[in-house]
Amino acid sequence: MTDDELLAAWRTGDGDAASALFERHFDALYRFFRNKAPTAADDLVQRTLLACFEGRDRFRGDSRFKTYLFGIARNQLLMWFAEQRGGAPCASDQDTMAGLDPSPSIVEEIRQEQTLILQALRRLPVDAQVLLELFYWEQLSGRELAEVLGVPEGTIRSRLRRARQLLSDALAEIEEEPSRLQSTLTNLDDWARGLREGLAREPQ
Repeated sequence: MTDDELLAAWRTGDGDAASALFERHFDALYRFFRNKAPTAADDLVQRTLLACFEGRDRFRGDSRFKTYLFGIARNQLLMWFAEQRGGAPCASDQDTMAGLDPSPSIVEEIRQEQTLILQALRRLPVDAQVLLELFYWEQLSGRELAEVLGVPEGTIRSRLRRARQLLSDALAEIEEEPSRLQSTLTNLDDWARGLREGLAREPQ
């Protein structure tokens, strides 16, 4: 069944359809939170699913359900960020996850270049990090990225270009070995996409 079909069945009271829909998108949500709030990833996934449950009738079907879900996930992340700072709102175009938690334990036993990218991503403004991760890991379209971030679609291309430059700058700041930096920058797109599986949820 498609997401739309599962959602329609869920709205009629089919609990199995709801479970199937959430199971389908759980890994993507967990990946979304893993490099931003690793110790709270499970809780934030549950918050997102609860918010989706409470607002399921507000989804009009103008976009893919996955896009709608990531919009909720971003809102939950920003609320969590504010909670960690005692209620101070997150300026998503300025605040970084590294500023909130400089050295979390995220992923072990992955390529060093990919570890550098994870560290560098956390140094970006939250929305730049969200933009790149959804672009590389979830292959969202420009229209979908614009919907998640709440910006005009026409600005996404320039935002992606700017976010990539910020990522390159952040990599240059933390990598002291010139040859490894050059390798990472040269293969940046491949390394970034390869991180998708590295952020999977560990078996319980």
